[in-house]
Amino acid sequence: MRTISVTTHIPSPPDVAWKILTDFPAYTDWNPFITRASGDPKVGHKLSIRIVPPGGRGMTFRPRVTAVEPEHLFEWFGTLGIQGLFDGRHAFVLKPTAGGTTLTQTETFSGLLVPLMTGVLQRTKKGFENMNNALLSRAGSWPPASTQPETSE
Repeated sequence: MRTISVTTHIPSPPDVAWKILTDFPAYTDWNPFITRASGDPKVGHKLSIRIVPPGGRGMTFRPRVTAVEPEHLFEWFGTLGIQGLFDGRHAFVLKPTAGGTTLTQTETFSGLLVPLMTGVLQRTKKGFENMNNALLSRAGSWPPASTQPETSE
């Protein structure tokens, strides 16, 4: 087993980070790592996730949502091929802090192929860093211009 984890402080409340994380159609606008996501973020539902690790080839997989605690935890479990070869349990954990939110993105990999995937795991960690930084930037300009309420003068 191998775990990779990246933590980022976001100077916005957890509800903002949660809205960004669960707004799958908007991923194409801001997310450099998970470039496409679709499905219903509810326990038991399958998602379609397209990742593009830095310096790697993109791949699409269909994990199953295993935990949802709004504004706190979003988790899925996916496999490459058959279970037991290369599996991943991915989690986004949001914790309120003074002045914002701590976002931790973690994936625990298991299976026979994990020892052979060192390069993939290094690129994946860099992808987590890129995604967390992009989410930080997106949260700083929340809400997006297309959804900001109009003001009258």
